[in-house]
Amino acid sequence: MKRLLLLSTFVFALWTEVAFAACTTDRVTLRNDSATVRFDVEVAITPQERSRGLMFRESLPNRSGMLFVFDPPQPVAFWMKNTLIPLDMIFLDRTGKVTRVHEGAIPGNLTPIEGGDSVFAVLEINAGLSARYSIMPGTQMQHEIFSQGPAIWPC
Repeated sequence: MKRLLLLSTFVFALWTEVAFAACTTDRVTLRNDSATVRFDVEVAITPQERSRGLMFRESLPNRSGMLFVFDPPQPVAFWMKNTLIPLDMIFLDRTGKVTRVHEGAIPGNLTPIEGGDSVFAVLEINAGLSARYSIMPGTQMQHEIFSQGPAIWPC
């Protein structure tokens, strides 16, 4: 009985550590019926950080990205001016649900890429990764920015 209690305590402690480790400022986790994937991220919250984004960078490490936060949710549009890396843009609502994915944004292109009327966050990752990991509308994201709202998948 004592061993079972000790094992249960260990499993609970490990589960708790994993659950809290999943929600950090520098990491997002996305999940759907096909996959669960983590990305290391930089977070852009201020207007200056969002304006600069990933411009002028020559590369982006695999499974890395930038998470743009728009609080309160609002209409947003991105362009690729001064961006040298082809990107996928993943638009999310306040609950952490993916509402739109724009695949393969072309470096330097000035055509606006609209995300919708009520965008709370946008994740930019290397082009092709949203298809590789089946990231599509309905996919859920976990990150601490969603912990204060009606998150589908809270921290």
